[in-house]
Amino acid sequence: MYNCAVILAAGEGKRMKSSIPKVLHKVCGREMVNIVIDSAKKAQIEDIDVVIGKGAEQVKEATKSRDVTYSLQDGQLGTGHAVLCAGDFLKGKEGTVVIFTGDSPLIEEDAIKNMLNFHNKGKYKATVLTAEVDDPTGYGRIVRKKNGEVLKIVEHKDCSAEELKINEINSGMYCFDIESLVENLDKLHNNNVQGEYYLTDVIEILKNKGERIGALPVNFEEVMGVNSRLQLSKAERVMRNRVNNMHMKNGITIIDPNTTYIGLNVKIGRDTTIYPGNVIEGNTVIGENCVLYPNSRIKDSTIDDNVIVQSSVILSSSVGKNVTVGPFAYIRPESVIGRSVKIGDFVEIKKSTIGDRTKVAHLTYIGDAEVGSGCNFGCGTVVVNYDGKVKNKTLVGNNSFIGCNTNLVSPVKVNDNTYIAAGSTITDEVPEGSLAIARARQVNKEGWVYKKGLGK
Repeated sequence: MYNCAVILAAGEGKRMKSSIPKVLHKVCGREMVNIVIDSAKKAQIEDIDVVIGKGAEQVKEATKSRDVTYSLQDGQLGTGHAVLCAGDFLKGKEGTVVIFTGDSPLIEEDAIKNMLNFHNKGKYKATVLTAEVDDPTGYGRIVRKKNGEVLKIVEHKDCSAEELKINEINSGMYCFDIESLVENLDKLHNNNVQGEYYLTDVIEILKNKGERIGALPVNFEEVMGVNSRLQLSKAERVMRNRVNNMHMKNGITIIDPNTTYIGLNVKIGRDTTIYPGNVIEGNTVIGENCVLYPNSRIKDSTIDDNVIVQSSVILSSSVGKNVTVGPFAYIRPESVIGRSVKIGDFVEIKKSTIGDRTKVAHLTYIGDAEVGSGCNFGCGTVVVNYDGKVKNKTLVGNNSFIGCNTNLVSPVKVNDNTYIAAGSTITDEVPEGSLAIARARQVNKEGWVYKKGLGK
């Protein structure tokens, strides 16, 4: 059976009070519309059309990696009008089309598969996902016959007093027989309170023709839409719980899931422990037996096994096995940290490579540098990589010892097995096996304080 999908993503989202199109607001680090697309693809729906309108180019840009097509809805005249705009996509197709809304990111793969199975086995011309809620305000109501069959769907503003009491609501997600849908879309009218063309009216048209209409109840959480920042926060909480629960089932210890934020694309190895306040984003991969102590942020980075991170930031970088980072370290993009390295407190690494077993213990800045293995950086070392016009490179060889408060003025090379005396400013190459001293000789002027009358 051929299945395709149409995702409605043209809405303006006025209640979001944002210059960003509503469907591009993120839940657990991923745009809502992309979450819906990814869920549909997991359910083996590959042929997907996204109906765009408000912020069309932004939505295209955000979804360009998803291999979808687009239909333009010029002016938002209702859900029926939106699907009508996808007419060229649907034309000539036979099978089932699933209609999604791009602002309902909590629908999961299993729910989509269940809806398709329910629709196909029941040989329905249309199937609607429904949910029971305590407060149905704002939602379309599912009106059923006494035998439980769906009679019609009535939008909230068009409900009678009796219909307003119904607690079963329309999720806005449907399966349709494609040919039946296309055949009846041009029969829609906008004789309603909002003056819009409702896709739900197709249900009533099909019903009046004697066609079978299915309604599959699901948990409201699955179909919850996002129309405001408050609802966005609720969706974020639900998705975060799903993500954290998945990782814990896979052998990860999360001390406090309520204060741990893990993105949808993050991968974490077994026996890693995550303390409260950690934010792990993007395409991050964390190995086994790591410990993330409280309040770190890691984004788009690879962390190997047995790494300890304390209250630090790691961005778009890689960290090797058996490394300790922090507290209060900052590893900036394009950095590569080798194995068994110590990156200590108040250390900043920028676009640099740090070799195995090197120690950068505290209060040090290393930028645009290649550092060898087995080195030791004393407190207060600065790689002076910027001359006011360009960033320059520093090379530090293996087994070098950099004394406290050293300035390495780029471009400069420090060769293997060298020592730099504390307080030096190095501007020339240091040969292998050398001690470099680059500071003024100490001069003591005895009695100077008293001669100047500064004594106390």
